[in-house]
Amino acid sequence: MPGQARFSQEEDVVTTPPPDSPVTGLPGFTHRYAEVNGVRLHHVVGGSGPAVLLAHGWPFTWTEWRPTMPLLADAGFTVIAPDLRGSGDSAKPAGRYTKRDEAEDLHHLVRHLGFTEVDLVGADIGTMVVHAYATAYPDEVRRLGLTESALPGFGLERLMDVSAGGSWHFGFHAQVDLAELLTAGREAAYLDRFWSVMTAGTLSPAHREELLRTYRAPGGMRGGFEHYATLLDDGRAARAAARLEMPVLVLNGEHGLPQQVLLDGAREAATDVRADIVPGSTHAIGTDNPTWLADRLATFFHGSTA
Repeated sequence: MPGQARFSQEEDVVTTPPPDSPVTGLPGFTHRYAEVNGVRLHHVVGGSGPAVLLAHGWPFTWTEWRPTMPLLADAGFTVIAPDLRGSGDSAKPAGRYTKRDEAEDLHHLVRHLGFTEVDLVGADIGTMVVHAYATAYPDEVRRLGLTESALPGFGLERLMDVSAGGSWHFGFHAQVDLAELLTAGREAAYLDRFWSVMTAGTLSPAHREELLRTYRAPGGMRGGFEHYATLLDDGRAARAAARLEMPVLVLNGEHGLPQQVLLDGAREAATDVRADIVPGSTHAIGTDNPTWLADRLATFFHGSTA
């Protein structure tokens, strides 16, 4: 695939990274932890300049964005890649996680890092979270990137409806207790089915093992399923929010999810929407074609009308 980047075996992380430790294979990036909004969030930070926050999807962690991050830093941005609550090396608190809750985590993190404004990009579940962030703090979000997802309240519900051909996994994951019970001890078998579709076989062994490290950790699978338990409530909250005025860029991989549902939803939820397709990319949009993606995002964040 064009621009394809994979983890090398040397980049494999087999233990929880300590605070303020350098990220192997990413010069200038550091593992950090912050207590924000009552949750301990692991995040990776590097670069300098205006803040760009990248929110991952399921079943990934911050590492979904790893190949794209140094390219955005080179383009003049401070790059922030957190593990969402319930995921990766962030805390996995009990209870349901609304997208507004997760957005509040990220807003506190951005402020903790000293920024009052931010550009946001999400993938999959992360797209839903950054959309909630933008609706809650529209004056603090310069530009918004939405990728490889559908928006709660603006099309996602169709994809959740199995009677209309929607995907079964939304309903299964929303039954958090049952989903956790049935996948316990079978994490690799269950997640491999999704990774094989989402990455078209490009997930490296090292990246797979790093992801499994976090999803096999206590509460790892449950934390991932919690992202799904509130989707209907998230949709109602999104529909009640004001229409977004900041520029919005919708991106999908050439071999990822069909774009129309996300694009239609974004046009309903925002006034200034443009779209593009990432050549050669699958659902793992931050990994497959990082050179093209970083260039497109940098152009957008630097203020292009394209």
